[in-house]
Amino acid sequence: MHKNNDKSLALKTEIEEGFYVMRFQNDSAEVVRETRDMSSNYIQFHFCTKGYGDFLFNEGNYSFPVEEENNILLFNPQRDLPLDLKLSPNTWLVSVIISIKKFHSLFSQDADHIHFLSPENLTKKYYDSSIISPSMAVVLSQILSANVHPSMQALYLKGKVYELLSLYFNKSEDANSEQCPFLVDEENVRKIRQAKEIILTHMAEPPSLQALSNEIDLSLSKLKEGFKQLYGDTVYGYLLSHKMEEARRMLESGKYNVNEVGLKIGYSTASHFIAAFKKKYGTTPKKYLLSLSS
Repeated sequence: MHKNNDKSLALKTEIEEGFYVMRFQNDSAEVVRETRDMSSNYIQFHFCTKGYGDFLFNEGNYSFPVEEENNILLFNPQRDLPLDLKLSPNTWLVSVIISIKKFHSLFSQDADHIHFLSPENLTKKYYDSSIISPSMAVVLSQILSANVHPSMQALYLKGKVYELLSLYFNKSEDANSEQCPFLVDEENVRKIRQAKEIILTHMAEPPSLQALSNEIDLSLSKLKEGFKQLYGDTVYGYLLSHKMEEARRMLESGKYNVNEVGLKIGYSTASHFIAAFKKKYGTTPKKYLLSLSS
């Protein structure tokens, strides 16, 4: 983990050898810069689900932007492309990094479909950008929240990253649309994303489901159904996971004690906060703090 402050974090999880996923969340009001060494042996996929990012090259002389709900693919076997990323305030981004060798093994039977994998193109640079489809947005949200027990996160993320790549290279979204008709309606997707922003902004005192439904102008049933489809959890289940992540970040920052963290995320008593934290992470906030210094 690479932490910039208590409102920004970067997590890296290895999927397999030569294949990993990074999750960047800058919830601060400042631009955050992330740098990583990256050799020419890797293909980079970057998905911006919220906000705006800039990829810098040649010591900042050239930039490649990625906007909200867009993704970019970077591949240059002729020279290294180190990761030099500027994350604007309130930006979330998922990066999938995979070696050429590993990537080719995944698609060896379909190299004609993935045209830059063909032998004549393997030595050529390839950059691409496209819009994140609704089906990909679901998986990306699940990758960012990883709403499973910590012991299962690596396995869970492995499945989700494979699912993301299969959707990215899928020739047609028709089959997916049939499975998830709600997400075909982009206006509904926009409203559900608005609902998520509202509950995160008012994390300590969230509105009722009915009030939230009224504010985004979407029926209660569609709010519940759509939120579960888009984020893989109920409205308040998602909010609870976010609260616990915020609590963990604040504890790690060393700026707040247990009582202060509980109050900031909306718990009127320390005992309720401690119980919720222990249920999520299997340990109390105090023991978690002690583990950081050990």
